[in-house]
Amino acid sequence: MLSYRKGLGDMPSYDVVERPWEIKINANECNMNLPPLVEDRLMARFSHVAFNRYPNEEYDLLREQIADNFSLQKENVMLGSGSSEIIEKLFYAFGGSGEQKIVFPDPSFSMYPIYAKAAEAAAVPVVLDGEDYHLDAEQFVKAVKEAKASLAVVCNPNNPTGNGMKVSEIESIAQNIDCAFLVDEAYIEFYGQSAAGLLRKYPNLIVARTFSKAYGLASARVGYMLASKEITEMVSKAYMPYHMNVLSLVTADIVYQMRHEYVPRIQMMIAERKRMSEQLKTLAGFKVYPSETNFVLVKYERAAELNAYLESKGIGIRSFGSKPGLVNCLRISMGTREENDLWFDAIKVFTEGRA
Repeated sequence: MLSYRKGLGDMPSYDVVERPWEIKINANECNMNLPPLVEDRLMARFSHVAFNRYPNEEYDLLREQIADNFSLQKENVMLGSGSSEIIEKLFYAFGGSGEQKIVFPDPSFSMYPIYAKAAEAAAVPVVLDGEDYHLDAEQFVKAVKEAKASLAVVCNPNNPTGNGMKVSEIESIAQNIDCAFLVDEAYIEFYGQSAAGLLRKYPNLIVARTFSKAYGLASARVGYMLASKEITEMVSKAYMPYHMNVLSLVTADIVYQMRHEYVPRIQMMIAERKRMSEQLKTLAGFKVYPSETNFVLVKYERAAELNAYLESKGIGIRSFGSKPGLVNCLRISMGTREENDLWFDAIKVFTEGRA
């Protein structure tokens, strides 16, 4: 008889099953592949990859490049298989027992409670205001102190609500707690108000970022963490040797070198988010939440029916169903302008009773 780890069967799963959508706007991905100049340089770089060697040099080259951009040392940078792996390892490093409390907003990134459970830590969700999903910094600090937390986490801008916190609010939290404090900046390129400038002032601060969103490298799975040398050294103990592959590291290195090529794309996605937010506001029964990301969260009483209709048309969005805090909410990622016009027309047809 097979004997699995206690509690494994009760672990919730993150649904990654997909279908061949005509328009795929359900995962906050970039709907454009590599810019031509980036692809050309990357293909040339691949011809020099030593496939027979472990990824030592490539790992350090990317760390050094990122560190230089933030005026930090290589030792302040740690890489991961997307920022998700980094967050998981942080939960592992600061978890380990029910006495270790991890505080985070709710609703937020759906993996936070899953990672807390996997790390055998106690999850302490701080419920966001139901009207606008604002996180009250004072209430968050209070929750962290009352829980005697080992780790506090905020996602800025927040997923799936889309709203952002000011750097001053982040600093207000950092200066009033003494546990490790992670700022998950997966969507920061669409917002611009990063907490990275606070790292020298607050040694307990950690910033995590990803190449999956603004830089369209979701398939490569690359993220990075900025933190004090003490934190990176300890958290690195949770990783296996050579946990990043050379192809992903080389790809991220080239993309980071050429990130200026992505500026027009990022600006276009921001413009499309603003345009579609205004379009959605014209639909009867729609509540559109402010967003600083590459997606828009909306609330609609017939959300489940609308989602089913869009699926029948080959359009994949994210429906939250009856999830607490997100009842009747739909999250719509920004595609190309043409894709956005098509899915909006489909929604308009449904809301006007012409479906």
